[in-house]
Amino acid sequence: MADDNLREIPVVKGKVECLPEKMEPVGHCGLCIHCREFGVQGRFVKSPSLAYCSRTRATEKVDYSKATAVRCADRQREGFHSITSIIG
Repeated sequence: MADDNLREIPVVKGKVECLPEKMEPVGHCGLCIHCREFGVQGRFVKSPSLAYCSRTRATEKVDYSKATAVRCADRQREGFHSITSIIG
């Protein structure tokens, strides 16, 4: 998915507005199938959830406490969807 198809969601007080009226702790995004990147200290870091993606294999650790934004591929507004249901 191209970057222009991603929603960039700001992190506010450790949470992101995953869906209208639905705030999720930013740490949940690291386990979400829709999450692609975290904005941390002026750059974007691949989501740990992509470690299980055969094309990406992200391995960098993300400091969620310093995250300022999340790039999310959830264009259908499905909300948080854990990767554990896929890999477990």
